Amino acid sequence: MFYWLMKYVVIGPIVKAIWRPWIVGRRNVPAEGAAILASNHLSFVDSIFLPLMLDRPVSFLAKSDYFTGKGLKGWATRMFFKGTGQLPIDRSGGKASEASLNTGLQVLGRGDLLGIYPEGTRSPDGKLYRGRTGIARMALEAHVPVVPVLMVDTDTMMPIGTTIPRIVRVGIVVGEPLDFSRFAGMEGDRYILRSITDEIMVALQRLGEQEYEDVYASTVKDRLKKKTR
Repeated sequence: MFYWLMKYVVIGPIVKAIWRPWIVGRRNVPAEGAAILASNHLSFVDSIFLPLMLDRPVSFLAKSDYFTGKGLKGWATRMFFKGTGQLPIDRSGGKASEASLNTGLQVLGRGDLLGIYPEGTRSPDGKLYRGRTGIARMALEAHVPVVPVLMVDTDTMMPIGTTIPRIVRVGIVVGEPLDFSRFAGMEGDRYILRSITDEIMVALQRLGEQEYEDVYASTVKDRLKKKTR
């Protein structure tokens, strides 16, 4: 109920009126059944615009920090993410990564749409970076298609580190679903998982004009932090 109110009554109409988002390829999202929406990640607002422009609800795996903030702002953020179907995950690795995987599989097991950012974090400079293989493992274990999604100009609207969004028209391009059923039963093969993940990233890169760099975005962020010290 809260999700419906946010999308169609409270937030959705205002956001659409101000930023006039556009979408191409909406029909590529399955009308029913489970699927993974694999999106590039340019801005905090990516998780707002994609569900807003689709007919079906989307659950995103969001970093747990969004659910642990203090004060009024922390409470508001937490309520917003919970109300819009976002799921907290711990990105510290190890057992935490396994728990995140299981959370995603639960969503897919219900026949719902799961949104994932294969890069694992927002791009620090607008480039597309190497994908994490967790998405491939989920696709194989859940036996679901992967739909590539490209967010356009959301980083211009709200760059990393800013709190006030700019009035910039943003867009979404949805590609054709990717079928990995030929790899059924191979979710334990790390070479297969890497191959699938790379195929997803190639599909994302082909949807737009993002420059691709075959390193993890988190590695680039660490380098940038060291340079600013």
